[in-house]
Amino acid sequence: MKRRILSVIVPLLTLWFMTGCVERGLPTLPGDRISSAAQSAGWSSSEEDAENIDISDIDQNLSESAAVIRPEDGKVARIPFPANEYARLAKSGKGTVKGRIYVTDGYDRKVYGKSTRLYLNPKTSYSDQWYRESYIGGRKMAKADDRLFNYLRFTSSDDQGNFAFYGVPSGEYYLIGMVKCGEECGYESPKSIRIATKVTVRGNQVVEKDLVGPMY
Repeated sequence: MKRRILSVIVPLLTLWFMTGCVERGLPTLPGDRISSAAQSAGWSSSEEDAENIDISDIDQNLSESAAVIRPEDGKVARIPFPANEYARLAKSGKGTVKGRIYVTDGYDRKVYGKSTRLYLNPKTSYSDQWYRESYIGGRKMAKADDRLFNYLRFTSSDDQGNFAFYGVPSGEYYLIGMVKCGEECGYESPKSIRIATKVTVRGNQVVEKDLVGPMY
């Protein structure tokens, strides 16, 4: 009788002990879903990658203060994320944006962005601020609202710098990418050169647009 009881109790205790020691998964946060989508497109959410790519748009945790220089860190604060403005953007499309990404010295000498990452950022008041303050003005900006990930489109170039975005909705975008350049550009060590330009897509239009920046 004791053996029969033990044969029932021991497995139950073993099962209880094993399940009780397993760490339960944490609930999924909205940012986790967004980060997973970006990673599936070949992007990493690590701070190191964000720094190397130098794309402050896709950082998280937006400051809701006015667009001023914050004295504590010298960064330009973001305007509040315009959710209504983004909600009006087209969700799907048939457009194509393609071209080559490279830097040049003005004498027809080119260094192509090989296997580099590019993205399309819809033109809004939010991205306009980034273009004006960060890309043109060269200022560091506060981290962006993670909802921005829902509206970015990603791709990568090949070894010759060719890239293409497919299924792009109609609208205006900032086309952004990086070219890594070292001695061939006159630098002692490799440097990432960020390039951005504006593109417009209408319907099933195929937009051919090279992403070109200065070598120096």
